[in-house]
Amino acid sequence: MNFLDLANSRYTTKKYDSNKKVSAEKIEQLKEILRMSPSSINSQPWKFTVVSDEQVKSQLAEVSYFNEPKIKDASHLVVFSSIDDISRFEKQINDHLPEGSVGYYNQMLKPLSEAEIKSWLQNQVYLSLGFFLSACASMDIDSSPMEGIQPDEYAKILKLDGYKALFAVAIGYRNPEDANQPSLKAKFRLPLENVIESI
Repeated sequence: MNFLDLANSRYTTKKYDSNKKVSAEKIEQLKEILRMSPSSINSQPWKFTVVSDEQVKSQLAEVSYFNEPKIKDASHLVVFSSIDDISRFEKQINDHLPEGSVGYYNQMLKPLSEAEIKSWLQNQVYLSLGFFLSACASMDIDSSPMEGIQPDEYAKILKLDGYKALFAVAIGYRNPEDANQPSLKAKFRLPLENVIESI
């Protein structure tokens, strides 16, 4: 299947088949795909927590508002977190990135306010989301990206020291009765001319 076909067929799954699990082999592939996600200056200011333990998944579901049923029935939950400690991030890039990347950070980002730097770090994590959702679609894995979580509660449950949970993605296999799937409910997108301009 080419990428356009994947874009047309993937959707945000609302109901999962709780009896179907993503294989360990595919989970390992997804972990490596997350590790290879793109980020500005190769900054990689993130942590990805892959949750399969049913008890932990249930605890997270209970602090995820209306997303609770999806999380409980999904095979896994992947939590996307950003470094929330600027000194920790600076040590990471000084230890691992080339001089040019560190120089860019020091010149362009370090003079900004703490809130602006953290916003930039969080934006990098969002870049990995599109990469991950596309990877899931290419592997015939259904997914549901969710900002409807309680970050502070996630941090407590997952012991996210120095990181802030931003959003989570439930993954697994759709329940055949999921009314949101494209075969039952046509996908809506604005017309191409409304969102694409060619110059």
